[in-house]
Amino acid sequence: MNRPALKPAPVAAPLFDPAAETMPRAELAALQLARLKTTLRRAWDNVPHMRRRFEARGVTPDHLKTLADIRHFPFTGKADLRDNYPFGLFAVPREDVVRVHASSGTTGKPIVVGYTAGDIALWSDLMARSLVGAGATRHDIVHVAYGYGLFTGGLGAHYGAERLGAMVVPVSGGMTERQVTLMRDFGANVLCCTPSYALNIAEVAESSGIRRDALKLRVGVFGAEPWSEQMRAELERRLGLQAIDIYGLSEILGPGVACECTAQAGLHGWEDHFLFEIVDPKTLEPLPMGATGELVITTLTKEALPMVRYRTRDITRLIDEPCACGRSHVRIMRVTGRDDDMMIIRGVNVYPSQVESVLVGLPGVAPHYQIVLTRRHALDHMTVEVEVAPDVPQDDETLARVARDVQHRIKSTIGISCEIAARRPGEVPRSQGKAVRVKDQRHLGG
Repeated sequence: MNRPALKPAPVAAPLFDPAAETMPRAELAALQLARLKTTLRRAWDNVPHMRRRFEARGVTPDHLKTLADIRHFPFTGKADLRDNYPFGLFAVPREDVVRVHASSGTTGKPIVVGYTAGDIALWSDLMARSLVGAGATRHDIVHVAYGYGLFTGGLGAHYGAERLGAMVVPVSGGMTERQVTLMRDFGANVLCCTPSYALNIAEVAESSGIRRDALKLRVGVFGAEPWSEQMRAELERRLGLQAIDIYGLSEILGPGVACECTAQAGLHGWEDHFLFEIVDPKTLEPLPMGATGELVITTLTKEALPMVRYRTRDITRLIDEPCACGRSHVRIMRVTGRDDDMMIIRGVNVYPSQVESVLVGLPGVAPHYQIVLTRRHALDHMTVEVEVAPDVPQDDETLARVARDVQHRIKSTIGISCEIAARRPGEVPRSQGKAVRVKDQRHLGG
């Protein structure tokens, strides 16, 4: 039977939208102000909890006259979502919510977020915009190894790639050997996953005898966990791609809130849909452009779950400087860690990403590690489990030497004394999604 040829599917998200992405600052600020007023009114009119929070601060939506006035409005955090579990912060009737996502809920009630059909369309648009900035095109094959399900990573990347018009391989996490085979056989050009899982993929490919030139990977879109420039270099070397940082969180939308372009000079925050602030994590006072502090985000176009001044707990800084790509939105510089992930070891503030930056690329050490926190004699103690490279001898004397070398490097670079446990290849747990970098055993005493 003769079948008519299929027409190409329309691509809803333009490959590059100058009107939105290169908007002059004054025009962008006016758009933000108009949309911010709408968001505050939506929260006030439809979310009783948010109205009470506004009233407690003595503000109403009418108090917002300029963007700077946002500082007078209350912050929102994970506690607000947990206290109103499951749907108490939704600003639309439940019948208008077409999808929910949620956190794992391993430390209490999960955080539940909802989406209208309009929210899903917006998310798809912004993920497509992000993928284009990263260098993807509709002609690419996009291998999605973020987890699917209640986690936003998999479906976020999936819908964005489909909106772009690319071919999507929805693999999710796990079965890494099979993933490597599919990437080789299908000819995937774009890999979407966490950086720690990308490292796992590279290791499995190498152990399977699959050379990086047997893969057609050109772009890696990596996010969902903090990672270092050293990890970027490692992934680019081992997978033969350009490693691009993407940022997002479920409470705000999911992946696609911000993304690097191919210049790799900071993540473009999509300011036509989000208002970004940097505040001092202790005083919560706003900080000037370029200062390092906690990232706070207000949604400007979300329908089901408008978020006002959401505390991300991510430590970073914003810059408002021209980018080689021509996009005008502020850039979010690489997240160095989370305020609630910061460890204080003998009076020294330490983030896991700082440890990673020391270990990745260190001769004789594989880029796999885990930090174990214990309490000894009322003091916090840190042990870093590291893994020696496969080509390093496995005898006890060599392991002890590697441990001493790593201990010295961490002390001289970060300024803390810690214990190093050198492991043989394969003994440090591998990531199938978000890496568990810190194992906190301080509650066990000692």
